[in-house]
Amino acid sequence: MTELPIDENTPRILIVEDEPKLGQLLIDYLRAASYAPTLISHGDQVLPYVRQTPPDLILLDLMLPGTDGLTLCREIRRFSDIPIVMVTAKIEEIDRLLGAGDWRR
Repeated sequence: MTELPIDENTPRILIVEDEPKLGQLLIDYLRAASYAPTLISHGDQVLPYVRQTPPDLILLDLMLPGTDGLTLCREIRRFSDIPIVMVTAKIEEIDRLLGAGDWRR
């Protein structure tokens, strides 16, 4: 997990991504935009983190080691309405048409 100390008013964004280069790219862009990103690269670490330190937004990869992104989205929705943006390399038309709300089913 990658995390820096932040001001309590800075919006916190949780990045759930197992590709190191993409994770670092997202961190760099979000820091430059004055957000406080945290990177988690293994699905099994996400739920405990979100319960203990709820972020303001989650960028969630679908294909992860451990618990997959689809399962994580469903589990998070059981206890939180934190906005979730799916970050995925899936290219099938149906995958592109589905929003995060559709993945909950």
